[in-house]
Amino acid sequence: MEKFNIPDNKKERIVIAGVGFAGLKLARKLVGSKYQVVLLDKRNFHQFQPLFYQVATAGLEPSSISFPVRKLFQKKSNIHYRNTNLKSVDTEKKTIETNFGTLKYDKLVLAMGAYTNFFGNKQIENNGLSMKTTAEAIYLRNRILQSFEQAMFEDDITKKHQLLSIAIVGGGPTGVELAGAIAEMRNHILPKDYPEIDFSLMNVMLFEASGRLLASMSKNAGERALYFLRKLGVDVYLNSQIEGYDNEKVSLAGGKSFETKNLIWTAGIQGRKINGINKNAIGAGNRIIVDQYHQVKAHKDIYALGDLAIMITEKYPKGHPQVAQVAIQQSLNLAKNLLNSKQATQFEYKDKGSMATIGRNMAVVDLPWWKFSGFFAWLVWIFVHLMAIVGVKNRLFIFINWASSYFSRDQSLRILVKPIKNNLEKKG
Repeated sequence: MEKFNIPDNKKERIVIAGVGFAGLKLARKLVGSKYQVVLLDKRNFHQFQPLFYQVATAGLEPSSISFPVRKLFQKKSNIHYRNTNLKSVDTEKKTIETNFGTLKYDKLVLAMGAYTNFFGNKQIENNGLSMKTTAEAIYLRNRILQSFEQAMFEDDITKKHQLLSIAIVGGGPTGVELAGAIAEMRNHILPKDYPEIDFSLMNVMLFEASGRLLASMSKNAGERALYFLRKLGVDVYLNSQIEGYDNEKVSLAGGKSFETKNLIWTAGIQGRKINGINKNAIGAGNRIIVDQYHQVKAHKDIYALGDLAIMITEKYPKGHPQVAQVAIQQSLNLAKNLLNSKQATQFEYKDKGSMATIGRNMAVVDLPWWKFSGFFAWLVWIFVHLMAIVGVKNRLFIFINWASSYFSRDQSLRILVKPIKNNLEKKG
């Protein structure tokens, strides 16, 4: 216990594992409360996941979408952050095991988010790229830029085509936004950087197993997204299930194959298994089953929020969508219940709408009372995302970057920065 250097002030202790949208919002609502709050995460910063794709396509610096946890809670005497990972839970002793030892809790909140789900396909897991963390987004940026640099030295047309082409799997918001951003780079930016390369060899491909894009949004949003992507020159393949990827070609279930050295997987997410949690409390996609008060099934004083949690209701028989608004609303409701336990409120998700941007002046927005697309939708997307960013300075930097890119049709962040270990560059 001493390793954590947390004062024993006799306050009831809430341990929050994860500083994503849910964990961070809950901690901020408990500032100055009757609880001692201990935040745990292996990263010492909050990362704004909806803009990972802009880091991956050199549109934003990683620091613009990240905010140090300790800075948020400076001079907040009841909040304690520790840079470590939850490994397991002992529900009888009410303790958790971390990389630095054992920590006692009175109430435990699991908010570690979700992780890439490759659905058991080891070939894709080993050879494909994912984008669920800032580090993965930086790696993806390096990988894409390195492919273009290698293509400069390649005389074989087939190999050059493989290096330049990019396949994206998954037609949800992440896949659609990433495909649009890469297509705009190909159309307006990369030919200026690499005038010696014939960019007609570069295919930007988007594969979706179902018959439409943006399945979580309206039919009109999916149709408009498809129109915008094709306008940008993206090759969209619907009803196309990926069977394998050998680092040179993508194989479809029907037998077709497409050449590429870069496959980006955005087709699924899953929760992380936590040792000590009852198996009966684990639902579809490794999500933890909770009641309408966010309490984990069969476990007293343990709660789960956000992408990791699944709450079955009449309106959402498969659980709520794994989006930021759900996580934020859940944390607000749990905070309210923790601060006033005598009048606990059941959670009811209020859908404020969803949106996705495809490119310059191209976006789709679904509001409960209005569905629209185009330039105005793009402006709404920009405003909503700017307001959701943590930190005024970050908002300012992002706005300046976006404004500069809009008027110049260029980006200044196309740099290869690789970590060095033992004086040798790591692969990728």
